[in-house]
Amino acid sequence: MDMATKGKLFRDMHYGNDAFIIPNPYDAGTAKLLAACGFQALATTSAGYAFSAGVPDNNISRDDMIRHSATIVDATDLPVSADLENGFYDAPEEVARTIAMAAEVGLVGGSIEDSVNKGHHSGQYDIGFAKERIAAAVEAARALPYAFTLTARAENFLVGKPDIADVVARLQAYEDAGADVLYAPGLTREADVRTVVENVSKPVNVVMGLSGLQFSQQALSAMGVKRISTGSSLSRVALGAFLRASEEMRDHGTFAYAEDALPFGRINAMFEA
Repeated sequence: MDMATKGKLFRDMHYGNDAFIIPNPYDAGTAKLLAACGFQALATTSAGYAFSAGVPDNNISRDDMIRHSATIVDATDLPVSADLENGFYDAPEEVARTIAMAAEVGLVGGSIEDSVNKGHHSGQYDIGFAKERIAAAVEAARALPYAFTLTARAENFLVGKPDIADVVARLQAYEDAGADVLYAPGLTREADVRTVVENVSKPVNVVMGLSGLQFSQQALSAMGVKRISTGSSLSRVALGAFLRASEEMRDHGTFAYAEDALPFGRINAMFEA
């Protein structure tokens, strides 16, 4: 597909009757496997990529994240949206540059956070400045020759400020700035999800894969959610299996973990296809 077709297809996915699932691969191999499973779009995960690089989240440079996003784009023909953290810089013009760089490698969407990342989540920008940053990202997205779906994120629940009224106020400000999709990661209560959906008019993304959170795609659709992402959960599932196998070998000298491994032939055949 050309970029115009990809961009429109991705934008249109947000306006179906039900929520669609956009899983988050963390390398080219997992992107190919998700495509083989039949998913229609993919999103990168900043944490998943950081863990694969052996560093904590929010420790990847903009250039490295853009290069990583390019490997996900190139792995399949699916539309890809990127986790662009907070745009990697404070200044609105740098956030706009991040969007332009994302487009240069074939991304058809990206998310911008309102958190101040200094190696870890350390708070949020003032709502007024956060809106300016989203407005700059929107302006850069609209300057592109195809539909680039911009997601604005209110990080309250990830920075220790679980104030749903402030979440709604922030998302309304980002909607007013022109964001296409609104997202408050960390929502775990149905009441909070419904509050967000009912107080904005743009499509809402909810992240699943959090421990103890078991809303189904059907249940989230009934709440009015339009997109379901998985964040770093697929990466953490894989790392969890790896660590359990490693600890079994270290502590017991046994290799029972291999019983849960997919057959070599199946994985090999999927990549051959």
